[in-house]
Amino acid sequence: MTTVESKVERVLLAEPRGFCAGVEKAIKALAWMVRVFEPPVYCYHEIVHNRHVVDRFRAQGVIFVDDVLDVPEGAPLMLSAHGSAPEVVDAARGRGGVVVDAVCPLVTKVHHELKVRSRKGYTVLYVGHAGHEEAVGTMAVAPESVRLVEHESDLEALDDLGGEDAPVALLAQTTLSHDEWRGLMESARSRFPNLWMPNRSDLCFATTNRQAALKAIASEADAVVVIGSANSSNTVALETVARASGCPRVLRINEADELPDDLHGTVGVTAGASAPEALVQEVIARLAPSQGVTEVTETTEDEYFPPPPELRELLRAVGTTLSFLSGNPQPERTDPAAEDRAVSAADVLHMLAS
Repeated sequence: MTTVESKVERVLLAEPRGFCAGVEKAIKALAWMVRVFEPPVYCYHEIVHNRHVVDRFRAQGVIFVDDVLDVPEGAPLMLSAHGSAPEVVDAARGRGGVVVDAVCPLVTKVHHELKVRSRKGYTVLYVGHAGHEEAVGTMAVAPESVRLVEHESDLEALDDLGGEDAPVALLAQTTLSHDEWRGLMESARSRFPNLWMPNRSDLCFATTNRQAALKAIASEADAVVVIGSANSSNTVALETVARASGCPRVLRINEADELPDDLHGTVGVTAGASAPEALVQEVIARLAPSQGVTEVTETTEDEYFPPPPELRELLRAVGTTLSFLSGNPQPERTDPAAEDRAVSAADVLHMLAS
């Protein structure tokens, strides 16, 4: 890393940061598969939208594919955290190999809501980004019943739904900006007064928390640095939030080496929910604020998602086999992933690099 003389006086670090629970689950699950199987292990789409995480797994022999039919029959396959279309899941399981679905439980919740509303005769308005993997997978759950809403103009084009009393529901991509979602939600409710919505927001709590923390620092900063990949929806949402909060300069970077040399004064730092903590620390070290770092905490996250059930069964089977081969044909019935919560995804990535 090139050393430059920093003109940054202080850094305002938005909390929380680090991996969200869904990303933690997915990274640790894929790491288990790398340990259990000889390479290559296959993954449908990027396991999470972060270049550094994906590159780390590529170095371990993971092959990322955009079509499960590209996976050799019998090969181990993981489905990404963003969720997959039902036909993709069926095709994956039809390949004859071990399939582990690392879908985030919050995405699973939206899939379930869409399925139920569709069966009850609703037209579901899905607020999301066209082409995003989560949106594609979700809308495929009930394609005949769902309409994508990305802009106000999409709502204006819904004259064929039957007027104010039409059975209409509203769901959302989990990684949206809260402000983006709120604006479209209010417009939809105005257009359809009887609009059905879930009791609990579809938006990812980690995404919402990071946006709230960023709002708390953006107006005080001369510039905001958002750490994360360009194809990460929640990272892009953070850029939008920073600009809407009045920050005069907003930068999205993948790593510290992409920082410009002319940053000065007070710099706000935040990171997407799939950005490793190590990247945050490297950015702060590169900024080298003369007056130090002030952490601004919005909330403390302690959400935990356990390993996918298919992986738990696989690890139990491996443990039983190893016990038998070691001369203990009746091992204690323990869960090899029982201590999963005590190990962070950041630690797992570090171990993979060792």
